Amino acid sequence: MQFRILTYNIHKGIGGVDRRYRLDRTIAAIRHVVPDIIMLQEVDEGVPRSRRHRQVDLLADALKMRYRVYQPNVTLQTGRYGNAILSRFPLADIRDIDLTIPMKKRRRALAAHCRLRGEQHSRTLLLINVHLGLAGFERTMQVRRLLNSDVMARVYRRTPVVIAGDCNDVWGTLGRRLFRPAGFRIASGEKKTFPAVLPVRALDRVFCRGDIEVRSSFASRTATARQASDHQPLIVDFTLPMP
Repeated sequence: MQFRILTYNIHKGIGGVDRRYRLDRTIAAIRHVVPDIIMLQEVDEGVPRSRRHRQVDLLADALKMRYRVYQPNVTLQTGRYGNAILSRFPLADIRDIDLTIPMKKRRRALAAHCRLRGEQHSRTLLLINVHLGLAGFERTMQVRRLLNSDVMARVYRRTPVVIAGDCNDVWGTLGRRLFRPAGFRIASGEKKTFPAVLPVRALDRVFCRGDIEVRSSFASRTATARQASDHQPLIVDFTLPMP
C-alpha cells in the first residue's frame, strides 16, 4: 500500500516574511501535495494572534481529514500551541512522550498508531511527531529519551515506525549519531526547508524503521509554500507491504 506523509511547521499560520496570519495559505500549501497523513508543529489554539482559532479542527475540516489529534505544549497568557496529527486513516492509542529538558521550553512528542486499510488487508503504523529544542545538547537528550521511551520499548523491530517533525537539526547530526544506531533510516534525505523563502537549512526530517519502504521525498517549493510559514512542507512517499 502506498501513502504520503507530510511534516510541516506551520508557524501558527503566520507568514515567514509578511508576518500576516492567513490560515488559507497553510491549507493551500498542504492541499497542493495531497498527503494522506499530516504531522504539524506550532499549531495554535485560542491565541489572539490567530483569532483564537482552534487550528487543528479548521485545518482538518478544510483538508477533509476525518481523524485528528492535538497535543498542546506551550501555554501562553491566552491560549496555547503545540503539535497535531491529521489523517485519512484511523488514529488510536494516542500517547504523549515528555521531552522537556529543565530550564528549557516545554517539549513533547505526540505518538499515535495509524491503521492503514488496503482493499483486502490493513496494517498498523506507529507515528511520532516531534518538535525538538534549539540547543544541540537539548536535542541529543530529547532523541535519547524518545528512543528509550515506553512507547518505543513496546514496538517490535520490524513494526513500521515513522518519526517526523521540526528537528532543528542545523548540522544534520541526529540521524548519524542517534537514529541510525537505533535502526532508523533517514527517509527524507537532506531536503532544505528553512527559511521558506530561500531554504538553506534542512531543519525538518523524517525517519523510518521496520517493514516499510521509502519511495521518494521532496520539499514543496510552491509560491504559496514560500509565503505561508517560515518552513516549507516536507513530503515523503512510502510503501507499506501488505500481508
